[in-house]
Amino acid sequence: MTAKALAIQASSHSYRKVAIAACFGTFLEWYDFLTFATLAVVFAPLFFPSSDPSTGLLASLATFGVGMVVRPIGAAIFGSIGDRIGRRPVFMITITLMGIATVCVGFLPTYAQVGIWAPILLVSLRLLQGLSAGGEIGGSAVYLTEHAGSANRGFKTSFLQLMGPLGILVSTLQIAMLQSYLTHEQFLAWGWRVPFWVSLLLLLLAFKARMSLEETPIYLQLSKADAQSKSPLRDNLKDPDTRKRMFLLFFCISAGGAILFFCVQVYTSIFLKTSVQLAPQLVDQLSVYATLALLPFTVLAGWLSDKVGRKPVVVSGLILGATFILPAFHLLQNNRDSTTLITLTLIGLSAILALVVGPQTALLAELFPAKTRNSAATLPHNLAAGWIGGLLPLIVTWLNQQWASDIAGLWYPTIFLASGALVAMLYLPETKQINLNH
Repeated sequence: MTAKALAIQASSHSYRKVAIAACFGTFLEWYDFLTFATLAVVFAPLFFPSSDPSTGLLASLATFGVGMVVRPIGAAIFGSIGDRIGRRPVFMITITLMGIATVCVGFLPTYAQVGIWAPILLVSLRLLQGLSAGGEIGGSAVYLTEHAGSANRGFKTSFLQLMGPLGILVSTLQIAMLQSYLTHEQFLAWGWRVPFWVSLLLLLLAFKARMSLEETPIYLQLSKADAQSKSPLRDNLKDPDTRKRMFLLFFCISAGGAILFFCVQVYTSIFLKTSVQLAPQLVDQLSVYATLALLPFTVLAGWLSDKVGRKPVVVSGLILGATFILPAFHLLQNNRDSTTLITLTLIGLSAILALVVGPQTALLAELFPAKTRNSAATLPHNLAAGWIGGLLPLIVTWLNQQWASDIAGLWYPTIFLASGALVAMLYLPETKQINLNH
């Protein structure tokens, strides 16, 4: 084997090590963060008892949304730290915060035990989860992309986008198993706590994996040249081109991806359980099928973005999302007895989601200059995920109640996706050939 071949093999092995450690940590973040969404229907009577079940569900969804709303604050704090002192230290802080907050949820007393303190403590831990996720999600994309090199960057970084679906998949399977082995009373009494207790083991594994991570070559180069930004957020907001790209990331890529993610991976489950009134076990099973389909679609979309460009793949996903969200939910509502049709509809929505999120990891880093990349990418990304995507289930549910319809609220994501597609077509630059060192 030649020296060049050995170097390529060593580089490939090094990247796989980095990718596995980064992805596992991000998987834990998503597992922790989305287990709450999976259990939103269970949390409603335990922490927000009400004579009106709809009010309790709204309160539970609002608590989920609170964690999303504070994500931009975490992004602003940890994104700036990542630009000033390095990408790696942020990883260690965020994974610890998320793990501790999630484990503590598993030990919370319910409303029946401590009254109003139960929802107060739950919301407090949810806020801590949101701050942590703000530093992790987005920052991990920059970290992985800076390690990926220039060849096949979309394909290699698309695997990070699998962590959200995998987090939901593991959480859903775990909860489904618990519900099948426990009685309803046992699950409400203590079974719902088990996924949060499992987080402790996952935290220890993720922490050990991240201890072995190295700083990115691009940041090390900046550090040696003493070229780090002293005030990254201010520098980003002062530069017109960076401001424009931050808006495009927020409005088109991240908001579009977040809306599709929460429509497809979160709200469909709530919709099928509440509006369509399918059995929870059946809904969980269908969600598993849709998530399994999403995994190869996402990697395929990342690969495709290396061939034809990031822009056409993302814009296609936004257009298809705007076109088919409403018809898809009408199909789900009107065909409750056809499991096959519901499954195919969920798989089709997953394919649309993949087109937007597959190239997203690479795009987050490629849009911005190296010295302020971490803060420039994480703030708009988490702002979109937190304020647009995270509040989507709450807003759609509220609009449905206002219009006395199970579908009317979905005009909100439809209009947003259509607007994002139009702006992206006109202004989003192609980035697949960008040199990340600059």
